[in-house]
Amino acid sequence: MPEQANEGALSGIRILDLSRILAGPSATQLLGDLGADVIKVERPDEGDDTRKWGPPYIADRDGSPTNESAYYLAANRNKRSIAIDIASEEGRELIHRLLAKADVLVENYKAGGLAKYGLSYEQLRERYPRLIYCSITGFGHTGPYASRPGYDFLIQGMGGIMSLTGVPNGEPMKVGVGIADVMTGMYATVGMLAALQHRDRTGQGQHIDISLLDTQIAWLVNAGTNYLAERKLPTRLGNGHPNIVPYQVFPTADSPMILAVGNDAQFRRFCQVAQADALADDPRYATNVQRIAHREALVDQVAELLKKHPRSHWLQELEAAGVPCGPVNDLDDVFSDPHVIARGAELRMPCAWAEGGEISLLANPLKMSVTPPSYRRPPPRLNEHEQSVLCDWLGEP
Repeated sequence: MPEQANEGALSGIRILDLSRILAGPSATQLLGDLGADVIKVERPDEGDDTRKWGPPYIADRDGSPTNESAYYLAANRNKRSIAIDIASEEGRELIHRLLAKADVLVENYKAGGLAKYGLSYEQLRERYPRLIYCSITGFGHTGPYASRPGYDFLIQGMGGIMSLTGVPNGEPMKVGVGIADVMTGMYATVGMLAALQHRDRTGQGQHIDISLLDTQIAWLVNAGTNYLAERKLPTRLGNGHPNIVPYQVFPTADSPMILAVGNDAQFRRFCQVAQADALADDPRYATNVQRIAHREALVDQVAELLKKHPRSHWLQELEAAGVPCGPVNDLDDVFSDPHVIARGAELRMPCAWAEGGEISLLANPLKMSVTPPSYRRPPPRLNEHEQSVLCDWLGEP
């Protein structure tokens, strides 16, 4: 496909990406969207594990399934693939030649896993003093769990989010996507950008040690700080909110909807729309603190009110009154929503090998007035860019 001119904010930054699965690749895809030149180093013959994580698999020009899963496509655009066997002397020598041209190395081997190849941070720091070396692991490079492999599902359990997710009397529930991986990739990206800024000021590279567990605990956010303030275990509230009431999913006469009352004025406006003045005047519900204290009684009454009309009625009336509310959309609803379409959330990207000559991906959500994300390359086939990488980075014909 013809490439867009790259004038992104990170144009000229070179990323050597030794990561696979989701956390590392999502970080390097974000850097690639912002203009960085990302080289994805993969195992010969096998490549990234997620290439095989299907179905669904993307169809080729003839409509036949390929070996490229939709999961793999989710986190690997704007990269070039080269297959290198780092277990071989020849492969390690090539990695070193590429490192001499790189600004950032990203890896997600087990802690210490690259040391046997001479590619740990401590083994590289003197040879490449300007290199930013980002290590993504399950548990970090220190502590008693450092040697354990980490997987998103395990981390959601160990990091506490599953204890908060699910209905009150049901089993703990994970989030429906690999959110621990994705958030680790986000934090890793922020760390790499900060390290590049420091390097540009001082000439000094550094090691970034980021783990899924550390990240998972950090994004417990208000639930985590609520616990730290009281040392009191929270209970699962289903779709309820620990600090605001009413703020959850409610049934209506036809379809469920979200009512998200964020303050006392909004609660009173809700009561006016629902023609429930007695509810607004009830001293048990006058303030959010009181509504939390009487959560169950209030939720039952709100549920009965909302069952009187279909969802469309409530969305129209409550939005007009300035009361936050919304539908519970499935993915058909999401990608057919006129606002979502207007914002360009679905990216249709030219792809020479795919059926119809294009693939559909999730667009980068950043909207930047001067250096917006660009979509220069579809996710690469394994070793697709060996020649261009050796030519561009190493000057080899």
